[in-house]
Formats: sequence, structure tokens, C-alpha cells
Amino acid sequence: MTTQQLESVLEGNKPMLADKVAIITGSGRGIGKAIAQAMVQQGAKVVITDINEELCQTTAKELKEGGGEVIGVPCNVTISDTIEKMVETVIKTWGRIDILVNNAGITRDDLFIRMTEDQWQAVIDTNLTSAFKVTKPVIKVMSKQRFGRIINIASTTGVHGNFGQANYAAAKAGLIGFTKTLAREYASRNITCNAVAPGFIETDMTKALGEEKISKVVEHIPLGRMGQPQDIAKAVMFFAGPGEYVTGQVLKVDGGLYI
Repeated sequence: MTTQQLESVLEGNKPMLADKVAIITGSGRGIGKAIAQAMVQQGAKVVITDINEELCQTTAKELKEGGGEVIGVPCNVTISDTIEKMVETVIKTWGRIDILVNNAGITRDDLFIRMTEDQWQAVIDTNLTSAFKVTKPVIKVMSKQRFGRIINIASTTGVHGNFGQANYAAAKAGLIGFTKTLAREYASRNITCNAVAPGFIETDMTKALGEEKISKVVEHIPLGRMGQPQDIAKAVMFFAGPGEYVTGQVLKVDGGLYI
């Protein structure tokens, strides 16, 4: 985005992501849905993709009714065949892919000594290997276009670790390394790759902790509140839009928790 284009956006003359096509994995709800909403508001054509077909189609319908150009494509991001079909659908529909947000993720928490191989592998497959599998066909399209914006949703846990989350921390740390490597390999093709590392964000996963545990964590956050999915969406929008001279970076969005 040129300075002139940015000024035009700020003056309200043109949506920031007009004519851009964006895929957001795990976007049926939570952070992924908030990112999709933000991109629709800024003129992007958005692909809602989620393993839960009902959530996928419901969210796509909701954003369409709000005036967005949106399609819903159910996809299991751990299975290469379904990913290939999803990418084929996007190309058939809109002919290009400009933005990829690797957001899909799960938790299977337990102390390391009690963690099973299944708990470990499920998180590695969904939170790390899926980014490899989804990015591979997408980056081929971006390379031909000589344009792309890849944003990976990591976590502050991937930077600092956390009790009971050896699998999650390892996956998110791996995603950060993946981000930096792609940034180096694809910069010459005008493809940037960055990561957003959320801190304590209000989602279905954090609500399950209960009010007492939530209150204890919030006590340590300088800004005095949990983050909202929209806070993450705003950071993603920077990398997708005006942050065109930024690549290989990890932006912690945590209210100052890890100052």
C-alpha cells in the first residue's frame, strides 16, 4: 500500500482491503470470526473455513447478510486433500488469494508428566502442521501473483511457556520459527509473513477456566482487562494492510502481561 493509498483509506475514500481475497482458517467463531468481520468491513472477499460445517456456513451467511462478499468452505486443516479442495474452490470463485490467516487451533492441556502422546500429537497437528499444509498450496498462488500476506496466529505461550501446555507452547513456538523462515524465503516475491501472539483473550476456551482463575490472571495485566477477539483482529489488519514493509515479526497483543 502506497502512502497515497493509505491516506485515501484514512480519509474514508476506499476500504483498505478492497478487492483482496482472504482465507482465514478456524473462522467459524472466536478470534477467526472477528478477523473475518474486520476484513469484510475493509472490503476483502473472505473465505470462512472451519472444521465445523454448521459454524462455517452460519458465520458465512451472517457476514453475507451484512453486505460482505463471503463464501463458507468447510475444511479439516489436518487433511491435505480437503485443503487442496478448499484452495481450488477459492481460485475457481475469485481467481486469486492475497491474504492467508493461519488461525485454526485447539488445546489439550495437562501437566507434562500426565500428557499422552495423543494429546501431544493432536495439538501439534492442528496448531503447527496445519499451517504447513494450508500454506503450501496457497503460497504457490501468491508466488505467481508476486503478492501475498501471511499472518500466523501464535501465542505468548509460544514465547514464554505455560504450566500444563507443553504441547501448545511447542506448537506455537514452532509456528513463530515457521513465520520467520517463510519471511526470509518469500520476501523476494513480495510475500510478507508475520505472526500475532495473543495473550489472555476472551474466547470460549478462556471462559471455561471460570471466573476465579480469570480474575487472578487479569490482576497481572497492566491494562486491567482481558483482551477481546477484536484486539487480535486489529493487529492482523495491520499486517494485512499498511504493514507492507514489515515481515518476519511477532507482535504480542497481551495488554502488557509480558512487559
